[in-house]
Amino acid sequence: MNIVLLGAPGAGKGTQALRMEERYKLKHISTGDIFRQHMRRQTEVGNLARSYIKKGQLVPDDVTLKIVSIALEEAGNKDFLLDGFPRNTRQAEMLDELVKIDKVINIDVDKAVLTDRICGRRSCVECGYTAHISALNGSACPKCGCEMVQRMDDREDTVRDRLRVYEEQTAPLIEYYGAKGILVNVDGMGSPEEVFAEIGKVLG
Repeated sequence: MNIVLLGAPGAGKGTQALRMEERYKLKHISTGDIFRQHMRRQTEVGNLARSYIKKGQLVPDDVTLKIVSIALEEAGNKDFLLDGFPRNTRQAEMLDELVKIDKVINIDVDKAVLTDRICGRRSCVECGYTAHISALNGSACPKCGCEMVQRMDDREDTVRDRLRVYEEQTAPLIEYYGAKGILVNVDGMGSPEEVFAEIGKVLG
């Protein structure tokens, strides 16, 4: 089963994606992760993406699709879980021409809760592990021991803008996939365990 995971920033997509990957043996394709991998390896498409990011511009849809296409090719015939793509209806249309999506899970969370989750999130500078500050004991990463920091885009002055962009560009995907009859809304207000249990009801 090929799945797209939707949800606003802070909805817990990353946490649930890891659980889904393990439980259902899916290839987890996080566009954020693969962007960073390509830029770190200085691949042709990674350098192209970096050129837009350095200018403060959004990476064009066709460049993003190229990076996702490479990840899908590397996944082979394995069922996959897309996390962070598509981000708009044009990307969704481009994706439809590339592969068949069987199910779209949208994690629904109140906006006030999203703001608290994002502003309290800390990320490891080395391994990329993320956690809310309330779950950490000091600033060391519980996985590798390196420093946990607040990313620039997790600061309060950027959170409102991120949520606005989501509402304008990504939220319309709910209607897009709903019209196809493959969208399922999941209540994301509970604990990670409770949310995963709801996802389990969808996927079996």
